Parts: sequence; structure tokens; C-alpha cells
Amino acid sequence: MMRNFTRESSNYHIDLNIPTSAYIHIPFCRRRCFYCDFPISVLGDRTRGENSGTIVQYIDILCQEIAATPTQGKPLTTVFFGGGTPSLLSPKQIETILTALANKYGIASDAEISLEIDPGTFDLPQIQGYKDAGITRFSLGVQAFQDELLQVCGRSHTTTDILAAIDLIRQINPPELSIDLISGLPKQTIAQWQESLEKAVAIAPTHISVYDLIIEDGTAFGRYYQPGSQPLPTDETTAQMYRLTQQILTLSGYEHYEISNYAQPGHQCRHNRVYWENRPYYAFGMGAASYLNRQRFTRPRKRQEYYKWVENFIASGGILDAPQLDEHDILLETLMLGLRLAEGLEIAVLAEKFGRETLEKICHCLQPLQQKGWIEIIETTGGNFPFPATGRLKLTDPEGFLFSNTVLAALFSYLEKTEAGVS
Repeated sequence: MMRNFTRESSNYHIDLNIPTSAYIHIPFCRRRCFYCDFPISVLGDRTRGENSGTIVQYIDILCQEIAATPTQGKPLTTVFFGGGTPSLLSPKQIETILTALANKYGIASDAEISLEIDPGTFDLPQIQGYKDAGITRFSLGVQAFQDELLQVCGRSHTTTDILAAIDLIRQINPPELSIDLISGLPKQTIAQWQESLEKAVAIAPTHISVYDLIIEDGTAFGRYYQPGSQPLPTDETTAQMYRLTQQILTLSGYEHYEISNYAQPGHQCRHNRVYWENRPYYAFGMGAASYLNRQRFTRPRKRQEYYKWVENFIASGGILDAPQLDEHDILLETLMLGLRLAEGLEIAVLAEKFGRETLEKICHCLQPLQQKGWIEIIETTGGNFPFPATGRLKLTDPEGFLFSNTVLAALFSYLEKTEAGVS
């Protein structure tokens, strides 16, 4: 199996305007979870890997897209296989995709290469094969540690499968392990949530992602439930869950480095930080969204439409047909994404990129929210407070994070009005 992809060490000092990350969408699942609105193809419990003509065809076309996408000359420092359920692919198939990426762009010798995996979808030779192929970081989709809640979600695994998966992962001892949990599930209690958090901490992964359930249109949950109504927990209860998460995980040594993410020191997800820092990245596969040359582009969400799109993309010489974002759009995205991070946004960088006048508008809008205790404007040197010359603009933890949507709505409304000349 391969691991010596390239080429050169990244040293993690890169030009922030040149993409060095790639997201790979693997759309195949055994079944669709009741909360899921991702672009996926349901194959059933028996179809997987090299025994599936559907998967084999998809990988071939995916690699064609990779080969047709122009490179900007830097090796990849992060790769993320998301889904769907990437662990339905064989190690050889993951290796085939990594080889296509390495041949086209190069992969740095110290790259972070993540793979989403589900309990009950792999055995020991398979997960060892993923590690041998180059995977350095596994993200295990646990979601809950109670069988009744897993059943409510439509998950295909049980708590027994979770414990068996953890045992297999421990045997191969990967550099990084992340666990996903979901709060705010139907019928979920505070006691159950605390139990899930404590069991996750006992496993001691290097990273824990904690997502609050969102009821999406077009999903089974969207048909079954109305947001804010039983059996969904109340907003007050989900807020308690969020505060409890922050308390338990930080006391257990995890850094709350992003609204939904916690990591042991030195183990933040490098790939996801690319998104939150609003840096460019490649994306490949059905429904995948890339950000290149100030263009955001989402591929078709249905498999046959994606195949046709790749055919046309190759014929066009690798040209994406998408408008470029203007400065105002980039400002709003920078605020929306950057404020998700615990360190927030650097004031001097905001002033340099968007101008002092824009910075003062932002600070003026946020003053009332700062008084509520949701925002911190931290002055380090110089300036005229609350418009410091240097320092950081950040949400407080946990209250600012809890009310982040309110903060962003206020910011966006104010900036839209001032952009339009409305006082």
C-alpha cells in the first residue's frame, strides 16, 4: 500500500490564496438517516466496495474530474473523504483516489488525510488497510450512545457496533481519531446527553465534534417534526445541552476551538480550519462544493447528472461556470466563518482586507451585543476603543456561540443597510 505520496514537506506555511486542501465526496450509504439532507445514493446493507459496479463507476468518473481540474502548483496539505459513508469503499479504492490526487497535485508528506467511517462498516484488515493507504485521521460517526436514540435517527449501527469499532481503531492506533455526536434529538434527555459526553470522554479521542440537530426540509425528520415542538427538546433544553457540553469537555482537557468542535491540544482539524478561515479549496464528487479563484461552485446532487457534468467539464478544458464573489460577499463570509472560531477574527487583518471604515461599522454594530456578553472586542495595543488598532473580535464561550445566529443576523442586516446607504 502507498504512503510516500510526494514530493515535499508543507511545513504548514502556505500562501492563503492558493488551494492546498481537497474535499472528496463519497455519496454511498446503506440507508438514509432520518435527519440527512446530504447528496447520497442508498445502496442497501450488502453493496460495498469493489463488488459494486455503481461504486467502481463513480470512482472512475471522480478520478476523471480530479485529472481535469487545473492545479495551482502547490501540494495538498489536507484531504477529507466525507459522505455518505466512505468506509463502504475498500482500502484499494481509497488508495486509487489518493493516487489520482497525488499524480495531479502532489500530497505533502505531513498531510492530514481524514476519512469518515461508520460503526459496523469495517473490520480490522479494512481499517488497517485505510491507514496503510495513507489515512492519518478517522472521523467516527457515533451520534449517540443509546440504542433507542440511534433507532430514532434511522442509524444502521448499535452501541455494540460503536464499542467494537473503537476496539478495532485502538488496535491500529491512528494519529488522530474524531467522534461525532448529535444533541437535540427527538426524545433525547439531558441525562442521556451527559451519558454520551462522558462515554465519549472515556474513549479519549483526540477530537470531538458536537452538532445540534437541524430539521431540514425534505428529510424524514422534516416530515415527522416541526421545529420547537415535541418530541424534540425545547430550545431551553438544547441550550442546556450546549452549556453542559462546554463544561464537561473543557474540564476533560478539550479545547473548544470552534462552535461545534473540541480538540485535545495540538489536534484541531486542519482541513476544517481551511473552511473557517475562508481559504480556497478543491472539491470533487457528487454535490461537492469548491472554492477556487473567488468562485463557489456546487456540483450536481444526483449521480447521473454529476456524471454528465463531469463529461461537459472535461470538454470545457476544466472551466467552472460560476460568478466571482465581490468584496461585500467575501466580507460577509469572512465574518460568518471566522466568528465560528474561538479565537475569532484578527482586527488588523479585517482592517487591511476591508478597510478601516468597514471595521468601524462592524464594531459600532456589535457594541450592544458586547454589552449582552456575547461579543468580545479585545484591544491589545493602540487605537481608540472600541475601534482598536490591533487585537481580536470574537464570540464569547458559551453564550456568544449560543447566540451566534442572532449576532450574525444583526451584523449582516447592518452591513447591508450601510452598503445600500440606509442609515
